[in-house]
Amino acid sequence: MARALTAVLHPDDLTVIVNIGDDDDMYGLHVSPDVDTVLYTLAGIEGPHGWGRRNDTFTVMDELNEVGIDTSFRLGDRDLALCLVRTNMLAEGATLSDFTNRAARRLGIEPRVIPVTDDPVRTKIKTVDDEWLDFQEYFVARHHEDRVAELRFEGAESAAPAPGVLAAIAAAEAVIIAPSNPPLSIWPLLAVSGLTEAVSAKPLVAAVSPLFGGRTLRGPAATVMADLGLPPGNAGVLDAYDGLISHLIVDLGDAADVDSLSATAPGLHALDTRIGEPEAGARFAAELVAILAPALGPAPVR
Repeated sequence: MARALTAVLHPDDLTVIVNIGDDDDMYGLHVSPDVDTVLYTLAGIEGPHGWGRRNDTFTVMDELNEVGIDTSFRLGDRDLALCLVRTNMLAEGATLSDFTNRAARRLGIEPRVIPVTDDPVRTKIKTVDDEWLDFQEYFVARHHEDRVAELRFEGAESAAPAPGVLAAIAAAEAVIIAPSNPPLSIWPLLAVSGLTEAVSAKPLVAAVSPLFGGRTLRGPAATVMADLGLPPGNAGVLDAYDGLISHLIVDLGDAADVDSLSATAPGLHALDTRIGEPEAGARFAAELVAILAPALGPAPVR
């Protein structure tokens, strides 16, 4: 979604605020999977599976595996180098947003990328077996197969938004919520102190549904939403963002939802939301901005 918007917006007009609930310590290093994925994607060097760096090597992981260390959480050598720099900077007193800004500049990224907070926030998953799991244990080590009974975002209530986050939301003409897993990827952002209030104060907030016929292309969003008691399909996405959004964009295959849900959600629109390829993303972003344009008013003179 962030890459898509770069095709239609001036870099100065786009701020990308990123979840850190997935962050963890791996191999003695601070790993920020969502931040790094956004950086790599905006830089055009993302890996073929949607994470890591393209054409990376795994020499370090292979060596660790040889000495009996669990390497189920795979980091390529260049990816590992980025984590080393981040860990060292944090140890020397820099903030996560300091590092992210530096990394973005080095990768030639023009839009501003900000982690939602510089304070530690960790997503914890309680399974139906009454077991609390760290996010990466649930998602990577156990392949998100456990059924989810409850979520907890440790540290979120006391976490302060990173510098620039609230200002960017306040100044924005529109807030766009990417088609990520609502409970696992978006709720941790909104749990940070002041974020829900800042977003709910905006008259124009558009969310893009991650669902296609009630399912996702990958990942456990539909299952997790059901486990947490949300209705099936796009009705569940609406409930996940209850009171926050003015528009919900669903896939063309779910166009019937525009009619069936319009009584409670008049801002529904159906577009082709398969935006994995840059060309498709650019098309989608242009269509999305066109939908939002009447509410945005006349474009500023440059």
